[in-house]
Amino acid sequence: MRVLENLNPKDVFYYFEEICRIPHGSGNVNEISNYLVNFAKERNLEHYQDKIGNVIIIKEASGGYEDHEPVMLQGHMDMVAVKKPDCDIDMAKEGLRLRTEGNKVYAEGTSLGGDDGIAVAYGLALLAGEEYKHPRIELVITVDEETGMDGARAIDFAPCKAHTLINLDSEEEGYFWVGCAGGARVNYGLSYEEMKIEGIPCTIKVSGLLGGHSGAEIHKERGNANCLLGRVLAELSGKVTFAIESMEGGLADNAIPREAVANLVLTGEASSAAKAAKEVVLRIQKELATELADKDPDVKLEISFAECAERICMEEKASARVAAFLNSIPHGVQAMSGAMEGLVETSLNLGVFSCKGGELHGGISVRSSLESAKNALVLKLKSIGVLAGISVEVTGDYPGWAYRKDSPLRDKMTEVYERMYHRKPEIRAIHAGLECGLFSGKIENLDCVSIGPDMKNIHTTEEELSISSTERVWEFLIHLLEEL
Repeated sequence: MRVLENLNPKDVFYYFEEICRIPHGSGNVNEISNYLVNFAKERNLEHYQDKIGNVIIIKEASGGYEDHEPVMLQGHMDMVAVKKPDCDIDMAKEGLRLRTEGNKVYAEGTSLGGDDGIAVAYGLALLAGEEYKHPRIELVITVDEETGMDGARAIDFAPCKAHTLINLDSEEEGYFWVGCAGGARVNYGLSYEEMKIEGIPCTIKVSGLLGGHSGAEIHKERGNANCLLGRVLAELSGKVTFAIESMEGGLADNAIPREAVANLVLTGEASSAAKAAKEVVLRIQKELATELADKDPDVKLEISFAECAERICMEEKASARVAAFLNSIPHGVQAMSGAMEGLVETSLNLGVFSCKGGELHGGISVRSSLESAKNALVLKLKSIGVLAGISVEVTGDYPGWAYRKDSPLRDKMTEVYERMYHRKPEIRAIHAGLECGLFSGKIENLDCVSIGPDMKNIHTTEEELSISSTERVWEFLIHLLEEL
């Protein structure tokens, strides 16, 4: 028995469950890409698959719509694949364990991938049905959006004729998104020497944070586990000497990290070093409980010790430098928009950080609606790397999506929405990145709007998708296509 078989719209949730059975984390999209191709072949639909896995499926207009302008529907096939520490699923090889509760769909122990599996499900349900009235539909499903929009950057739109795009990669019903921030990923790297160091093994762990999407929820000022760990280590380095055995935190550069762990070896006199370290951690725990009381109330800072031992570590001076480096990286909102009230202009998130086995790695998502501000923040992060002696590489740079003053698509969508729901939709720009900016650079005079059903806590293990909102957005999409 299917978990979602009794949910409406049936075809949408059927295909959503099909997608969730296939592992499709970013960078692991071959199987789902081939599934989409097989879907098209089984229905004799025109289709294209490029060498990196992007898929375009075309369905010609239904009867009476042959002279209407074609419409592009678009989403991405990859998901941010994260799981709880005690979850035994291998997300590279296994599907998700879907569950329902009340009005929500979620995945047991893992992220759900409603971002953006629901877009794919909407598209497949539309192409599979023969009862819908619509212009020529060009369904575009890209790869690896979550790790730098690689699919959107590489896709060739030669088979497409549409200059109207409905992007289905948003998470709030009733909002029409008409602009977004540009972004880039800043990657830190360092190879370092290790040596045997004797002392008191010490583990410091930051946990209990809410996390969230580094674009959609960055304004909530939640704690970043990597940055908080950097704060602890920087404070600690002023009190005791230590060597880093290993550090690790976060799962994706575009997800605010919820946990981070450092394994250290305290050198010097054992009892005084352990006492000083414990005092620092307990003090910062109290400080964080106050600072994050309303933003991240369950933040937890723990320290534990083992018997004196010899471990393979980074040497002490290099460890102190890495602690200072980690503490120097800013986090969160850097500027608010002066043009649109409540919109974040520029932000950053140190989403992943590791230091083990002689290799240091870090990944930061930078976002801004101003290209110059984005470039300035990237330059600042490069400068921090130079000062710390750590190499910097910038990847996944993508443009923002500028607001279009005249948009026939937005006007028609607003008209249909008001008629159906007797209220106006919210017209907004979003701080998170969308592929519309890259598409606008490839398709002349492209008219775009992004919509989607209600989702919460995307990119986390608490992600959930609203069942009733999924149905309402589907009904809106079907009515809209009838009128385009």
